[in-house]
Amino acid sequence: MTTQTHRPAPALDPTQDQRQGQHDEPTTYPPTRWALSGLLAGVAGIGMMVTSSMVNAVYDPDIQGDAQAVSDKLGDLVPQMLAFHTFTMLSAVLMVPFAAGLHRRLKATAGRDSVLPTVAFTGVVITAVMLVVGSGLDTEFIFAAGSDMVVPESATFFNHWIGTVPWCWGLLGLSGLCLFGVAREGGLPRWLGLVGLVGGGLTLLIGLSPLQYMAGMTGPVGMVVIALGFLAGDKAFRGRA
Repeated sequence: MTTQTHRPAPALDPTQDQRQGQHDEPTTYPPTRWALSGLLAGVAGIGMMVTSSMVNAVYDPDIQGDAQAVSDKLGDLVPQMLAFHTFTMLSAVLMVPFAAGLHRRLKATAGRDSVLPTVAFTGVVITAVMLVVGSGLDTEFIFAAGSDMVVPESATFFNHWIGTVPWCWGLLGLSGLCLFGVAREGGLPRWLGLVGLVGGGLTLLIGLSPLQYMAGMTGPVGMVVIALGFLAGDKAFRGRA
């Protein structure tokens, strides 16, 4: 007489099938319309840089140190200040959907536990916040410039404010470095990662220096190039992936 021993079936790991299913799922990529938002944000950022430079009363060598003369000259620069405000806020608003789309795109191909998509998102969003802060005094000063509504010293400070704060794009460079990190993992075209490394690294280094406002020169241009890269080159890359 043969005795058969019935062994209990091994316990199933309830997460095993789920993990297997996730592993088998094809990688999905979000549409690239968000990159158009980044392109427009970069163009508006260049407009911010140009119009901010046109509000130059405080940098005029003929009246430097003369707060009253600076305040009077600002009264003649209202159109330039209005253009500065418009470009700055447009850039800030357009950066938000760009940041969200960038996060989704990087998350689609970065490692499952990678922090790079979140860091890239944060760099863009904080840059947008800096633009809002940089234009935050506009309502108080633009229409009062050159009048008795503000003391000349305050008007002089305002000119320094818009010539510095909205130019602090340093953390956008951190987002560029994240592109390089994802490209090293094969999740982005290599050339796009190199652009992120060079442009983002330069912007971040400038932002770390005492000349941090100069990041406003490289940041908008870098955003335009990166956005164009996603719009034009990412589709071909995804087709080969």
